[in-house]
Amino acid sequence: MTLIKNTNIPQLLLLLFLFTSCKGKNDSDLSSNDDSVKKEYTAKEGAKLTTEYINSKKAPIDEFYLKNWPNGSMNGGFLVAKNGQIIYEKYAGLANKKDKTPMTSTSALHIASVSKVMTATAVLKLVDQKKLLLDQKVTTLIKGFPYPDVTVETLLNHRSGIRNYSYFTDKKIIWDRHKILKNQDIITLLITKNINLEFKTNTRFSYCNTNYAILALIIEKVTGQNYRDAMKTIVFKPLGMNDTYVFDYDKNRQTANPSYRGDFSLYYWDYLDAIYGDKNIYSTPRDLLKFDMGRNDAGFFKPELLKKAFVGYSNEHKGKNNYGLGMRMINWETGQNFYFHNGWWHGNTSSYITLPNEKVTIIALSNKFTRLTYKVRNLSPLFGDYPFKLDDE
Repeated sequence: MTLIKNTNIPQLLLLLFLFTSCKGKNDSDLSSNDDSVKKEYTAKEGAKLTTEYINSKKAPIDEFYLKNWPNGSMNGGFLVAKNGQIIYEKYAGLANKKDKTPMTSTSALHIASVSKVMTATAVLKLVDQKKLLLDQKVTTLIKGFPYPDVTVETLLNHRSGIRNYSYFTDKKIIWDRHKILKNQDIITLLITKNINLEFKTNTRFSYCNTNYAILALIIEKVTGQNYRDAMKTIVFKPLGMNDTYVFDYDKNRQTANPSYRGDFSLYYWDYLDAIYGDKNIYSTPRDLLKFDMGRNDAGFFKPELLKKAFVGYSNEHKGKNNYGLGMRMINWETGQNFYFHNGWWHGNTSSYITLPNEKVTIIALSNKFTRLTYKVRNLSPLFGDYPFKLDDE
């Protein structure tokens, strides 16, 4: 053992006190007053928020949180940020009930269909790098693909006409549900089982998980990497998303945070749990904030390409609900637009809201089933002209 000579005892005690004080900080209630949070998130656009501005928003957000999740009843994470700076942040409940593992800012939860936003971002990045074309026929990328008019873009905006894999693989003559379904199996079934299109390609919108399972295979084809590594290379690592990963059914079942029903009973794995691209990304509110700020930054890919993601492609019938390239949206006649994506898989529910004009990000994740996750859209009027109300159902 090395002895420390000429030690200043009062200074040593002070350092010890500071160390233990920091170590004991409660991660369940973090806000912009926490210096470590300020350092982690620096605004890429917009001015630094004033203390007065932050406090003016924190009060109504806190009231919203306490009303919807009284007594810390939320089982997940919740974050509101502007200019990349966190205004409000909460973590509550258990990431893993069996192990009594508390929910923290680094607890990665299954974000369900919010995964589609990230898959779409990876595809757009490959388009930006001229490795892929939006109007490229899928037949040029996947051998034997049976639908000649389907393009990369019609997969992204759910106008392909392809049927949802969960609706045809539940039939015994199509698939044995005792076997785990993989992405490549979906392609094989589309080719060999004569699965007809639901409608003619690019004539209307129909939200379909199969589209994004196929996009994941296209990412693998173009990059020469498996989807997990490709997402890490294209999206997660460049944007500093250190707690985000793609679930590997064979390797992560024992370590991934589980999902629960509303009564906290466990959801067990089923035959659809190995499909990726449409789901199966695990992330945190902080990493989703990094994603939002990074993806929307002008340097990530060309602004004109990003703009295409925020354009509605389904206009056959007049209405306010629409879908872009991996992005849900509401387009009001006033010209105001609301951009978001929700997710639901087993007991996991997720909501990702991005307000580009106001540079606001709102995130809510839960691994214990609740629809309250989706109510966070009601916070949008705090930042812009959005026709929601804090107490809307």
